[in-house]
Amino acid sequence: MRTYQKQDFPVGNVRRFLEPGPIVLVSTAYKGEANIMTMGWHMIMEFEPSLVGCYIWSENHSRELARKSKECVINLPTADMAAKVVGIGNCSGRDTDKFARFNLTATKGAKVMAPVISECYANFECRLHDASLINKYSLFVWEVVEAHVARSPRYPRTLHYRGDGEFMISGANTRRYRRLFKPEML
Repeated sequence: MRTYQKQDFPVGNVRRFLEPGPIVLVSTAYKGEANIMTMGWHMIMEFEPSLVGCYIWSENHSRELARKSKECVINLPTADMAAKVVGIGNCSGRDTDKFARFNLTATKGAKVMAPVISECYANFECRLHDASLINKYSLFVWEVVEAHVARSPRYPRTLHYRGDGEFMISGANTRRYRRLFKPEML
């Protein structure tokens, strides 16, 4: 087993190594206004019910739409959408119709009023499950109430944010480590 020589690292940048998963596009709607935001800060919090925690900064336009509507769709884009994902993240929905600007199709959700983005590999319709952490930590806890996933490919190439404008694309899958821990290790 290899050991590594290490150096001190700014604690404010540890997210570059700990980002939890793929970049998603969160779509929201309230009183006829729809928006999309690019998000990298989310986490699975529970399996049944399916709960997802999402950090939505207080200055983000989607925050108020999500807070007021108590709904959103977490859309999973693929790597071929990278330019749109970055563009969406670099403009404000206060003065931009992001669906029109980035040529994305807003489809009616099955269980929520927030739009589903048709071009995304997967769409997870959500309702606000817990609002108690919004004011203190900007953390929305969503319950996924409906899920739509493409039939193929089985494992899409997704984008993962590393900080400072750097991304990586998901890599090869392996089954080599089927069992992470042997019983005698526990």
